[in-house]
Amino acid sequence: MTRNEAFSTPEGLRIDKWLWAARFFKTRSLACAAVNSGHVRLNGTAVKPAREVRSGDALDILVGENRWSIVVLGINPLRRPASEAQTLYQEAEESAARRLAQQEARRL
Repeated sequence: MTRNEAFSTPEGLRIDKWLWAARFFKTRSLACAAVNSGHVRLNGTAVKPAREVRSGDALDILVGENRWSIVVLGINPLRRPASEAQTLYQEAEESAARRLAQQEARRL
């Protein structure tokens, strides 16, 4: 294995680890618990925490009262700052609008 291969980006990553790295959950154990309880769906189906997520996969994530509908854009096994973590996914427009409406309703 060459040095560049050791630092290359993996094609897939465990879904619980990806959710933690993308900063949807503070710990991997919280991400694992959410996946086990059915709060995370990969391409419309419930999965186990060891399932690999790849670029192009669609995720539906329920965190508290917030529901996210995203498409995975990148894989990074390391937890990086929030600004970098946001580049790992793209949120659907209707998902962003729904979350904004929920935030506004809670504020009132």
